[in-house]
Amino acid sequence: MLRRLLSQASTQRRSLFRTSASLSWCRQFSSSPPLTSQSPNGTSVEHLEDTESSPTVPPAAISIDRSGLYNPPEHSHEPSSDSELVKHLKSIIKFRGGPISVAEYMEEVLTNPKAGFYINRDVFGTEGDFITSPEVSQMFGEMVCVWAMCLWEQVGQPKKLNLVELGPGRGTLIADLLRGASKFRNFTDSLQIHLVECSPTLQKLQYQNLKCINKNDADGDAEEQIISRLTGTSVSWHATLEQVPAGVPTIIIAHEFYDALPVHQFQRTSRGWCEKMVDVSENSMFQFVLSAQPTPTTLYLLKRFKWAENEEIAKLEQVEVCPKAMDLTQEIAKRIGSDGGGALIIDYGLNGIVSDSLQAIRKHEFVNILDNPGTADLSAYVDFAAIRHSAEEASDDVSVHGPMTQSQFLGSLGINFRVEALLENCTDEQADSLRTGYWRLVGEGEAPFWEGPEEQAPIGMGTRYLATAIVNKKQGAPVPFQ
Repeated sequence: MLRRLLSQASTQRRSLFRTSASLSWCRQFSSSPPLTSQSPNGTSVEHLEDTESSPTVPPAAISIDRSGLYNPPEHSHEPSSDSELVKHLKSIIKFRGGPISVAEYMEEVLTNPKAGFYINRDVFGTEGDFITSPEVSQMFGEMVCVWAMCLWEQVGQPKKLNLVELGPGRGTLIADLLRGASKFRNFTDSLQIHLVECSPTLQKLQYQNLKCINKNDADGDAEEQIISRLTGTSVSWHATLEQVPAGVPTIIIAHEFYDALPVHQFQRTSRGWCEKMVDVSENSMFQFVLSAQPTPTTLYLLKRFKWAENEEIAKLEQVEVCPKAMDLTQEIAKRIGSDGGGALIIDYGLNGIVSDSLQAIRKHEFVNILDNPGTADLSAYVDFAAIRHSAEEASDDVSVHGPMTQSQFLGSLGINFRVEALLENCTDEQADSLRTGYWRLVGEGEAPFWEGPEEQAPIGMGTRYLATAIVNKKQGAPVPFQ
């Protein structure tokens, strides 16, 4: 069954892979040295050999209306002593004299400097709360490596290139990318790695996984540098993309980053579109309410509607907008338009308006969004159409390509060749891990070859995740979006 899937995917790949330069990269890459692999449960696997800034609600009191609230969620938790984050959220609401937006609640829950979900813990893998594609298999980072090298070639093989990852998690993706590129010294010698990360805990993990060392300048004239021993490449950390130095071609990777940006939710009522807010009930629990007055973010809602068809809007009862995603995309587009390069965005989402997708995940299970804030991941579908319009609005010098499914993206870059090569020389245990990882990256639904417990059957992300690229127009269409 796997061989038949590989054959079918290879056929799709040949139809999409049109540039000889990118095919050359892929063939060289398939015979590259063994890379680090991750098993689906997040543990390391032995190396495998080849045979070859948005507006917020002002401090003034906000009138609220609970009567028209759509499906208010039921709470499952029992009253308990408040955590530091819960006390902080309640103090904000009390100080404001009224509720806060869902976006502000989401931002505090995820990135509060003291108690945010991402700040002081490793949330990835089976021991964490969710598993991302780089943690599933080394092949994901390898294919992103092929894409980055092809784009570098299209830019003209510059001697200096900023390689930026937004929200790099444990650093698994960028580490696999560097291992995959280790044979191509012209490429790795041009790189300056910039990681946009706000969590000190994850920064330490990234430092370790990139095998970093601190290196002093020989003459003592420059500041101490941090170098990745994987390729001898310099590595820097930043709190925001704005802090990354400009002026040289830049490649930006945003994998499962946009889905964590705070969203504002709106609901259609007899009074028009009202923003959904978070308030404290009489029994001291968090609850959703509706704002009775227009909020500043209504401007972003109107902007999003400007890009949509009336028929699309008429069908909606609820809408999510993400001002920070729009603003970030415009920042990315302006930089790429001026400096050259491109951005790759991979996430789960829709190529259109998102209705009501905000969810909370704790220990791989869905939980109530308002229960025990700070102990579960909050994420929402990415509006890929808004990304396209935001980029095109920001700069006339960029073009936007996609979205295409993750299965199409990875298949077109050669993941089928890679898994075939790895399967030819591995143990039975490694082969099972490869098949499982491959299916989770490119498959759809439950894997047909699975013989283990039904509840552990790998579920494919191939069509649920989408990929889009923003590039400088001078470079032409990027691989594999031709």
